[in-house]
Amino acid sequence: DLKVQYLVIAGGGGGGRSLSGPAYGNTGGGGAGGYRNSYLNESSGANSSTETPLTLTRGQTYTVTVGAGGSGGVSGTLPNNGSNSVFSTITSTGGGAGGSYTTGEFAGKTGGSSGGSTFNSTTSTAGTANQGMAGGRGYAGSETERAGGGGGGAGEAGFQGYANNGGDGGDGLASSITGSSVTRAGGGAGGRGTNSGGAGGGGGNSHKQNGTAGTANTGGGGGAGSSAEESGGPFDGGNGGSGVVIIRFPSIFSITIGSSLTSSSTTDGNDTVVTFTAGSDTVSWL
Repeated sequence: DLKVQYLVIAGGGGGGRSLSGPAYGNTGGGGAGGYRNSYLNESSGANSSTETPLTLTRGQTYTVTVGAGGSGGVSGTLPNNGSNSVFSTITSTGGGAGGSYTTGEFAGKTGGSSGGSTFNSTTSTAGTANQGMAGGRGYAGSETERAGGGGGGAGEAGFQGYANNGGDGGDGLASSITGSSVTRAGGGAGGRGTNSGGAGGGGGNSHKQNGTAGTANTGGGGGAGSSAEESGGPFDGGNGGSGVVIIRFPSIFSITIGSSLTSSSTTDGNDTVVTFTAGSDTVSWL
């Protein structure tokens, strides 16, 4: 039988845009892309149990899609969720965008891991079951203290904002499916002050700066724009990082990869490891 182990991570959500002046407050960091893992006894998303490897049929084609990161909030545009990543029957859900100070958009958006909320939202939006964690709540306080929540990571919820500081993004999870341990799918930092994205590619931010992007091919959430005082802003949110699909199978089988996929292959022991970093197409085995 052809048994294929996988790590499928969706694109991260974009961070919110911090508008000018305290009355508009600060916004949420993007959530990490959904995280699904079947390798050995490692954790899958939200610290859930390892999934079951797929048993596939030689000669049949299977879809692989690497999800793009969601765009961060800019003038006149809300941040967007990341896009789903797919391997065969396995779909990881794109990360949720951070909340933005626009009517009806205060709470972080739902995603694989969900985005952090704006200062005026006490909502902590849950992530997708067995894929990721909740985004952090905002902090209202006084006009000069308002802060946004951090985006959720695959292994840790985003942190609540607190006086004068946005919440850090939640940490991602580590996997050794490639033969070495790599942490991916961290959440983006919430707006205000200087804050860290979650371990695993989450975007951070600095005092009175635009949020930074989530790291490519980690599914990290984008950092929120970070204003500071009454005159601070507007500052744009960072883009979410693109996702990744990694598969591992015995080297006695030979894989054929569609031309629209960007990939690289290595061997680890008796297994072949293929990492897909962009595109959508099909694969099959001889």
